[in-house]
Amino acid sequence: MGTPTAEAVTPAEQKAVVGKIWRRVMPIVMLLYIFNYMDRTNISYAQLTMGEELGITAAGFGLASSIFFLAYVVFEIPSNMALKKFGARIWLARIAITWGLVTVVMGFVQSQTQLVWIRILLGVAEAGLYPGLLLYLTLWFTTKNRGKAIAMMAMAQPIAMIVGSFTGGLILDHVDWFDLSGWRWVFILQGAPTILLGFAVLALLPSLPQDARFLSKREADWVDASIKAEYDRPDEAEGLKELLAAVRNPRVLHLAVANFFAACGLYGFTFFLPQIIKQLNPSYSATNIGFLGVLPYAVGAVLMLLIARSSDRTGERRLHTMGPLALAAVGLFGTIQVMETPWLAMVFLCCVAVGVLGYLAPYWALASEALTRAETAVGLAAINTIAALGGFAAPYVIGKNATADDVTLGLYFPIGALVVSVVMLAFVRTRKADDLGQKLVTA
Repeated sequence: MGTPTAEAVTPAEQKAVVGKIWRRVMPIVMLLYIFNYMDRTNISYAQLTMGEELGITAAGFGLASSIFFLAYVVFEIPSNMALKKFGARIWLARIAITWGLVTVVMGFVQSQTQLVWIRILLGVAEAGLYPGLLLYLTLWFTTKNRGKAIAMMAMAQPIAMIVGSFTGGLILDHVDWFDLSGWRWVFILQGAPTILLGFAVLALLPSLPQDARFLSKREADWVDASIKAEYDRPDEAEGLKELLAAVRNPRVLHLAVANFFAACGLYGFTFFLPQIIKQLNPSYSATNIGFLGVLPYAVGAVLMLLIARSSDRTGERRLHTMGPLALAAVGLFGTIQVMETPWLAMVFLCCVAVGVLGYLAPYWALASEALTRAETAVGLAAINTIAALGGFAAPYVIGKNATADDVTLGLYFPIGALVVSVVMLAFVRTRKADDLGQKLVTA
């Protein structure tokens, strides 16, 4: 008996199957990415008191924050290869459990050196989660629904920062159990749930539609057949050789470098927002800083959705990417100029959040449209890998040029990086534009 085709399942049944997948798969995917992003950035709130207790300077904090990304990039491709070998359920659970354990252990470091080494281990543990989740979604959603699934997953970033900001400040001020400082509990209390989540993934998340207990065999076969029908050839390998070949592609390299500079703005803002807010008013408690840190991300989350919808509705990608990044650069520059007026600085910080979050969805849509079918699979992975290096560059440079009381000088680096990204994106040509130009030439 052959594999059922999409026509073997009625439209009503198809809709019901997709609904089941949304309800049973996406909540776990979202939780994984929320805790992933929160646990890689919770050091930004811990540093408010950790630095003084352990003698960690702004430069040391920048190094500890950024070193994570070097390890993350190095192990990203091997991790994705392991996911294909062992299956998504086992490997995603492994990633979550190990990074949760490493985050908890981070709560017991006694020196800057130990912190740096633990951050390297955290990068190794988390490596491959984001591209692994992207790969996982391709096993469950056709192109029609995959974009919506990825857009929903992107919402995990602002949600993680809202939850991390809100709880981080409260923990610092109000949790000192067993004579352990509040910053230690930030790592312990935000890392421990991830360990439990990893075991939940092991128990609840099926690797493939055929493994899903909530789908009948007929429904699972339809999902698998529908997805396979979109590909005219088997998936190509995505190893180091293919990645290096993609990086040599001028189109991929242009997009990747532009996103590297955009990521400098994103991660520079993300890791140093608590220090920026503290500089606005040194009398702010950690709880105040945490509550105020929620505001930019809440505004950014709402506008992120609106920008993504506008881009999808109009089909325009480049301006929807360049505009938010330009707004982020203006917001950071404005923040520096009005540090003596906290309420106005918060307005500018909200602009930064809108920019660094709002560009994400239209950028990835732009990248997909700019690459050919053959370039997309490895090209997008290469772009993501190079962009992650922005997570190393920005915190490191900002930390090297900051002091415990003043981070403003270092912020000029992400401002410049954002401007460079905008300029580079202005020269990106999509396949649609190339096709139009060819038609005009041959007309």
